[in-house]
Amino acid sequence: MMTPHRFSRRSELGREIRVSFEFFPPRNAAVAETLSATLARLDSLRPDFCSVTYGAGGSTREPTREALRKIIAETGMPATSHMTCVDASRDDVDAVAREFAAMGVRRFLALRGDPAAGVGARYEPHPGGYANGAELVAGLKAIDAGFDISVAAYPEKHPESRDFATDIDMLKRKVDNGAARAITQFCFDNDVHEAYIERVRRAGIYIPIVPGILPIHNFRQVTNFASRCGAHIPAWLQDRFDGLTGDMRTHQLVAAAVAAEQVMDLVERGVRDFHFYTMNQPDLVFAICHMIGIRPAEQEPVENGLAA
Repeated sequence: MMTPHRFSRRSELGREIRVSFEFFPPRNAAVAETLSATLARLDSLRPDFCSVTYGAGGSTREPTREALRKIIAETGMPATSHMTCVDASRDDVDAVAREFAAMGVRRFLALRGDPAAGVGARYEPHPGGYANGAELVAGLKAIDAGFDISVAAYPEKHPESRDFATDIDMLKRKVDNGAARAITQFCFDNDVHEAYIERVRRAGIYIPIVPGILPIHNFRQVTNFASRCGAHIPAWLQDRFDGLTGDMRTHQLVAAAVAAEQVMDLVERGVRDFHFYTMNQPDLVFAICHMIGIRPAEQEPVENGLAA
C-alpha cells in the first residue's frame, strides 16, 4: 500500500531516477503525426531507451519499422523493438530481427505475445515457431550474442501460469538464455511488486526487474484491461477515480498524482528504474516525470544564479 509523499527536488533525487518509454507504431497518418509529437516531447527527458510494440504474426511489421526508423533518425533515444512469437515461424521472426538490426536496433524486448484473438484467448504456438519467450531469447542470442534483450515479468503472475513457481521458472529460463533485464506488467500495488522481487531473488534471479508504470488515461478502460491480464485494481485506486467518468480534466490531474506517488514510493523502497507505458500520449507522462524530478535540461532548477 502506498502512503503520501513529499516530492524531492531534482537536484536531490531526480538525477538518480532512470526512465524509459513504450510506444505503439502508427497505423495511419494521423497516428504517425501524434507519434512524432510524442517522441519530440519525451526525447527532451533523456530516457535510457524507448521501445516500440510489435503485433502478432508481424501485423505491425511495417509500422514498427517506420517508428524505429523515426526514433533513430529524429531522437537521441536508443530504440528497442518488441519481438513476439505469435503466429510466426522461427525463420520469419529471425528475418525481422536481422532486418531491424541492420537499421541499427541492438535492443529487443522478447515476448511470447498475446494470442491473435486478444488477451484472454487460448494461446497456440506456431508449429514452426518459438514456443515461448525463453525460446525467443535463445533465438535472438543465436543471431547475435551482442543483442541487449529484455523480457517480461509478472508481479501478479501471468494469467496463464499455473502458479508462481511455474511463472518464475519461466523467467529463470529467459535469464539463463541471455535476458539482461525484465520489465514488469503494470501493477498498482507496490507491496505486491516488492513481494514479487523477493520471490525472484530467492529463486536465484538477479537481473534488474524494472517496474512497468501505466498512467491511467482512462480508468474504465484500464480496469477492463486489467481484468483480462490478471492485474489487480486496489480499492484505494478505485476510490481515487470514483465520480470522475465525465470529468477528464480532474481525471488527468488525479492520474498524474497517483503515478508519481507510486514511483516515489518505489524509490523509497530502493527502485531507480521505471518503464512507462505511454499509450502514445506524452502530456500525462511528461507531467509525471516532472513531478518525480525528471525534466529537460533547460528546466533544471537554478540556485543563486547557477544551475543546481
